[in-house]
Amino acid sequence: MEKYILSLDQGTTSSRAIVFDQKGSIRAVAQQEFRQIYPQDGWVEHDANEIWESQKTVMLDVLEKAGISSSSIAAVGITNQRETIVVWNRQTGEPLTNAIVWQDRRTAGDCDELRKQGLEPRITEKTGLRLDPYFSGTKLRWLLKNCEGALDAAAKGELAFGTMDTWLLWKLTHGKVHKTDVTNASRTLLLNIHTGQWDEELLEMLEIPESMLPEVCSSSEVFGQVDASILGEEIPIAGIAGDQQAALFGQACFEQGMAKNTYGTGCFLLMNTGNKPVVSKNNLLTTIAWKIGDETVYALEGSVFIAGAVIQWIRDELKMIESASEIDELAAEVEDNGGLYLVPAFAGLGAPYWDPYARGLLVGITRGSTKAHMARAALESIGFQSADLIECMEKDSGVSLSELRVDGGATKSDLLMQFQADLLGTKVLRPQVTETTALGAAYLAGLAVGYWENQAQIAQQWQTEKVFESKDRTDKIGTLKRRWKKAVGLSRGWLDAE
Repeated sequence: MEKYILSLDQGTTSSRAIVFDQKGSIRAVAQQEFRQIYPQDGWVEHDANEIWESQKTVMLDVLEKAGISSSSIAAVGITNQRETIVVWNRQTGEPLTNAIVWQDRRTAGDCDELRKQGLEPRITEKTGLRLDPYFSGTKLRWLLKNCEGALDAAAKGELAFGTMDTWLLWKLTHGKVHKTDVTNASRTLLLNIHTGQWDEELLEMLEIPESMLPEVCSSSEVFGQVDASILGEEIPIAGIAGDQQAALFGQACFEQGMAKNTYGTGCFLLMNTGNKPVVSKNNLLTTIAWKIGDETVYALEGSVFIAGAVIQWIRDELKMIESASEIDELAAEVEDNGGLYLVPAFAGLGAPYWDPYARGLLVGITRGSTKAHMARAALESIGFQSADLIECMEKDSGVSLSELRVDGGATKSDLLMQFQADLLGTKVLRPQVTETTALGAAYLAGLAVGYWENQAQIAQQWQTEKVFESKDRTDKIGTLKRRWKKAVGLSRGWLDAE
């Protein structure tokens, strides 16, 4: 009987399940969106139980779509939106509150307070991260201080903390397993990336009891078994990685200096830096790419908070298009942006600016500006933000990119991909399988159970669907970049620090 890998891709706006075969090809996909909850300005939440139900539903749906039974699944891999946190009661399994999402900015003031105490250099040294509301640690600190009785319950060992991978693992195993992998742990502000362990000093700084935290494991090992009550039999859960690290693995960026950019809700650029962490001098992050066996691989990362989400905004809030796929057609009605620049700092700015007080800006409007110019400016904003990251990454690594591997929903836009190649002056490669986040989790799970022999076998399976070559428009590109940076400058510090 032919065997498959089931990958659970728990994203920011939807939960998906994908069945992959031994060639890394997709057999079936199931997807379900869930609610985005905005209690007040700058706050973003999810219902953790709703996420679990959506993930369970698509897991069952995808097996039906693929026409296979659970006995055909060799292993399950999990990949997830990172930094989003859940705290739940160990006895009841019920979350204390809604999950606090990675986009949430409620802890901007707390980060300022910790920075004033002079803690950021030490935190960065140990974690490779910055003091920013983006990361899990300050969200957890806020929840413990603002949810009645939480601190006492945590001190008594009654509460469990986790990012979405840990929450799904807990639910899949019916509360038997409380674990995470190093990639997700490395995004919490609580893990020392040099030791791969929770750090006592960091926990003390953020006032977090260690008893809440999951066990940290490698990215490719058997974490536990899917409870038989869910799929009819036990199946090993054998791979876990945060979505961006999973995409780097799924893109087969196994060699030092190889890079990928994921164009999802946000934009996330990662470069493999090998077995030693590279300290950024240009406001990027140092993170763990994956750990297999005893070998830890590190990456440099740049994070853009709003990328594909700007297209959703054009569709849902401005009602300029009915579906995301229509944006290319609308943007193609004009030859250029008509001098219009959109800075989508809807949740502040990520790398390399790290400004939680920035807000969205549309500048350069004239009487001749049209919704087609607006659509083009929205697409171009994704390319500009990514180019900012690559510029920093090249300086940090000392490596000039010869190619950029891309994935994520927005890569379907040929217009955006060509614009990206032009901005970078390098080749942009779109693979045949663009679901590289889910594929990376599948590969990690498959390696752990012997479904794939090694990384060399995986690398041979990676294939290009289309290559976008840079066109020589040096003068024009220089002007575009200069005006973009000017627009970003205008958006910064829009809100006053509290």
